[in-house]
Amino acid sequence: MPARVLVYSATAGYRHDSTEASIKALSARASSADLEFDFTEDKNLFTDEDLAKYDAIVFLNNSGVVLDDTGKAALQNYLNLGGNFVGIHCAADALRDTPFFGEQIGAYFDYHPPLQESVVEVVDNMHPSTEGLPARWRLLDEMYNFQSDPRAVGAKVLLAADESSYSDPGKRMFDHGTPHPIAWCQEGGAGVQQGCVAGRSWYTGLGHTVEIWSDELFLRHVLGGIVWALASKTTRAFNREGKVGNPLTEVWVDAENTIRRAVTRCM
Repeated sequence: MPARVLVYSATAGYRHDSTEASIKALSARASSADLEFDFTEDKNLFTDEDLAKYDAIVFLNNSGVVLDDTGKAALQNYLNLGGNFVGIHCAADALRDTPFFGEQIGAYFDYHPPLQESVVEVVDNMHPSTEGLPARWRLLDEMYNFQSDPRAVGAKVLLAADESSYSDPGKRMFDHGTPHPIAWCQEGGAGVQQGCVAGRSWYTGLGHTVEIWSDELFLRHVLGGIVWALASKTTRAFNREGKVGNPLTEVWVDAENTIRRAVTRCM
């Protein structure tokens, strides 16, 4: 039984033109990566019963307050039970009224300079979401600035923006640390309440344009992040004792090796 992942793309503010392209791209690669994606923009699915089916939740280019109080409580409970979390691009502009979400994603979005060709540098080339990327990756995307340093909540930066490679005329009001974080991971998500089981959290600030969702390097980056999060071994897909996730129906094998092979097959 493949790991089951809920992809949530609801918006209550700015909506990216690339949202539909991103859904199509992930859907096309699900089976080859041994993943089962469910796509929704229905906040009413954020209940304890519904979220318990999933090994990870992906917040995809969300903006604004996209969950009501019931949904926020269900998401908190899901994370407390070992559920894994992935945030992509504008997800860092969602749920600013929800402190645990800000900690789980790592940092909230501040602003970005104009869209332009830029360079991101690989900080950790051993992570599944950065393996195979050029050391200096040139691409057309938005270089997000953030309202805090994700390292402050325990995140490990994986990709950093080379600020000399693009122009940023904006006035920076917050310190997001050095090097400039663009993608990062948390071994245990910081949004989990004390004493509970923490799954993994992974975030990338990339993913603005329609075109980038056809870029094989970028898709390898995103799928590598998703499958890394699933390798937490805190959910049912890889742990019979998990409290949430798709129940295991085959003999358990090492999760990290399994998903690394899967992400390689899907490229």
